[in-house]
Amino acid sequence: MNILITSAVSAQAHRLKSRLVADNVILGDYQDLPDFMLTTGKMIKLPNPKSIAYTHEMLTLCLDRAIDVIYVLDKIEAVLLIESKQLFAEYNIEIQKGNEI
Repeated sequence: MNILITSAVSAQAHRLKSRLVADNVILGDYQDLPDFMLTTGKMIKLPNPKSIAYTHEMLTLCLDRAIDVIYVLDKIEAVLLIESKQLFAEYNIEIQKGNEI
């Protein structure tokens, strides 16, 4: 199972990651991340939620990386992704609010 956790630079994201039992957990953020954090592949740059195509950019990213579950910690991202929950479900991608775990 591949899991994506948003808000990679937050302590909440790292706490959540440590509690999950999964093969592959990736942290992602749309905020600027230092290059050294991105080179390992365990952190990725996410699309900016201010983009008109944000939902489709996130869906493409999830399909490219075979993401099964997204734990959304950022409020702006949560609003947009929860609105598109049905679209993601059609591709077997589950969206969870990170604070509901």
